Amino acid sequence: MWQWFRERRRKKILAAPFPGEWERRIQINIPYYQYLNNEEKKRLQDLIQIFIAEKYWLGCNGLELTDEIRVVIAAHACLMILALPNDYYRNVKSIYVYPTTILSPERPLGFFEISTAPARGPMPILGEAHHRGPVILVWDVVKRETRHPEHGHNVVYHEFAHKLDMLDNSADGTPPLTTPEEYQRWSEVCSKEYLELCDKVKHGQPTFFDSYAATNETEFFAVVTEYFFSKPENMKHSYPELYQVLQDFYRQDPAQKVLTNQLP
Repeated sequence: MWQWFRERRRKKILAAPFPGEWERRIQINIPYYQYLNNEEKKRLQDLIQIFIAEKYWLGCNGLELTDEIRVVIAAHACLMILALPNDYYRNVKSIYVYPTTILSPERPLGFFEISTAPARGPMPILGEAHHRGPVILVWDVVKRETRHPEHGHNVVYHEFAHKLDMLDNSADGTPPLTTPEEYQRWSEVCSKEYLELCDKVKHGQPTFFDSYAATNETEFFAVVTEYFFSKPENMKHSYPELYQVLQDFYRQDPAQKVLTNQLP
């Protein structure tokens, strides 16, 4: 019954034409959009309309939510699941958007807790994904990283990769896969690349991926997802095996699309 109501509601949402201003915002902010064929663009537009309508959006610290904010965030998030067959953001209920970087509150020590390390002050937050809570994003960071995909950073890709990772109720750097063979291949490739990255970071060697990816396996998946969609040609050239396992999961080959559209 719930499935029937949901599909009926979504048909009503998609009965409205996709606003031309929304598409203009996508064209301006997401260069990869031009590489999609007409069928892919239509599917992305449908996903965006449903995503914007079904999620609860909240502007924080005085931020007035606009269509641009919703569309740019939704377009990035939905691009990630463009070729996935299921309702992969079923664990995303709310999206909180702050105007600029926020600081996490300093956690006080518990009554019986003894500090074993120097106290740290509040930490800057660019985005967060909570297991059973909202996705938190900072709008000026979203805008800056959207305009410079060549840097490989994209907080929307990063936080929604965490949400995909959490679909199996475990944030461990492995999203839900379909076969034992896929899990085996994922474990072999990702573990090897993660450990090599950790070793390079430990010894101060230059790395292709941001060193934050060496924090743990969870952050590794989120960071490499950023590069997969932001710098696909470079990633495919430098890390072909890792690129392949992400290609198999997301069912997309952004590097090939970029290359094909750049040919004379």
